[in-house]
Amino acid sequence: MEIDLGKIEANARYLVRRLCACRISVTGVTKAVCGHPDIAEAMLDGGVAGLADARIKNVIRMRKAGITCPISMIRAPMLSEMEDVIQYCDASYNTEMDTILKLGAAAKQQSTSHDVILMVEMGDMREGILPENLTDFATRVTATAGVALKGIAANFACMSNVAPMGGDMVRLSRLAAQVERGCGPFVELVSGGGSANLPWALGENSSGRVNNLRLGEAILLGTDPVTGQPIAGLHTDAFALFAEVIETKAKPRAIPTKSAASELGNLKLVRNDDGKARAILSIGQQDTDTSGLTFPSGVLFIGATSDHTVVDSTNSAVSVGSEMKIGLNYSALMRAMSAPDVVKAIRGKQRMNGSARDGETRPFLALI
Repeated sequence: MEIDLGKIEANARYLVRRLCACRISVTGVTKAVCGHPDIAEAMLDGGVAGLADARIKNVIRMRKAGITCPISMIRAPMLSEMEDVIQYCDASYNTEMDTILKLGAAAKQQSTSHDVILMVEMGDMREGILPENLTDFATRVTATAGVALKGIAANFACMSNVAPMGGDMVRLSRLAAQVERGCGPFVELVSGGGSANLPWALGENSSGRVNNLRLGEAILLGTDPVTGQPIAGLHTDAFALFAEVIETKAKPRAIPTKSAASELGNLKLVRNDDGKARAILSIGQQDTDTSGLTFPSGVLFIGATSDHTVVDSTNSAVSVGSEMKIGLNYSALMRAMSAPDVVKAIRGKQRMNGSARDGETRPFLALI
């Protein structure tokens, strides 16, 4: 994986500048890159107000690398990780009172206070407190020692893949005011969602009380999560995957075989290409989401197994030992960044401690 830190920083800076005009701050989400410290630092250099991740090990990785900015846990903390969440995270997004009580107890043990942001269910059907229960829930949080109610948030376009609308943001703003009337404390943070919210945020509508977005895909890949289309003004090639070609051959029609189980006869890894050239790449489902890869012009995806990806290379001259440059969507990026066998080669300044291994570069072979 070749990673261009300059393009990530530029994407962050562009979005921070555009959203600042709307009075919306940006939280950089690092979960897709496993909390890679150099990438996190590039987001910070681009002006994001803080970072957020879904896994405590990623947060610990960033803290040990010397990152001191505010970091939030955006997946509800597990009861088994309370102490680490209090120690390493400034805030966490929550939906369960039992979890918040445990956070408060852990915070008291560490003689500190932990900020709580309440996730509201607004149609994505993943996590969230029902809107009609929000004020009562918030009142209980304000009465819990060791935690402080910092804000409310919503999530869109993850489970439902439906983009949020202006009316959703109006409802969220009203819920913030409702919570304030019901339990007193000012709702400092109203986080409207993630990269799917950008068409709304950069449109003509007023932002209301919404003053934060949590951006991962837009900063990293420059794409809209709902449509998959590039976002104007952003780099879409900050990440590139390189896979070595390990075989190139023209394959005949599949040889007919008999199967004892008729169901197996319907399972086909690759289509019949009758002599077309095929190349096999040294990457597979263990390394990335192969359905989320974009191949060079003239190369067509045929199929993949755990360790192999097969492409039609009839219209693209490739040779054994050469490397093919491949684009990734968010799912493919996330899988590749977490795969231990995928080397992460950094381009650009590297300042974080403990990232030397990931920052090692290697000479690329002929790029297709």
